[in-house]
Amino acid sequence: MRCPYCGSLDTQVKDSRPTDDHASIRRRRVCPDCGGRFTTFERVQLRELMVVKRSGRRTPFDRDKLETSIAHALRKRPVAPERIERMVNGIVRQLESSGEAEIASSTIGELVMEGLKGLDDVAYVRFASVYKNFREAKDFEELLGQLGTAEDEEEGASAPAHRNDD
Repeated sequence: MRCPYCGSLDTQVKDSRPTDDHASIRRRRVCPDCGGRFTTFERVQLRELMVVKRSGRRTPFDRDKLETSIAHALRKRPVAPERIERMVNGIVRQLESSGEAEIASSTIGELVMEGLKGLDDVAYVRFASVYKNFREAKDFEELLGQLGTAEDEEEGASAPAHRNDD
């Protein structure tokens, strides 16, 4: 691993331990040349995924880009970082286990929307407004109407059915 301070290729691992979610390994490293200390994270990558954009262009999948877009939607929202990390891990796991080497960007967007819908309604609407390219207030009204309908259905499904045995 290259030292971020002096560029030396000869760094040493001083400590390794799994992260809290056990999805990666945290390594503390030290550079014998400059004495700099830094941390790296190691994750399992099942396959190299390519994202197919709407334009047809292909780019390598970037987990950091996924995390950043979700973080933008969740900015200033009361959602625990652990829940966000679990959501990102779940999306990445779904993409990797799909068996496809190329994933449409729309598939990733739908997975993010599905995850945000379960985490925070405001973040869901924020992400949807960018992802679906909202142009006017009517677009927001339609999405909010769908969101309200979905919540009403969930409440109806969890409420006990009333029987009339008269």
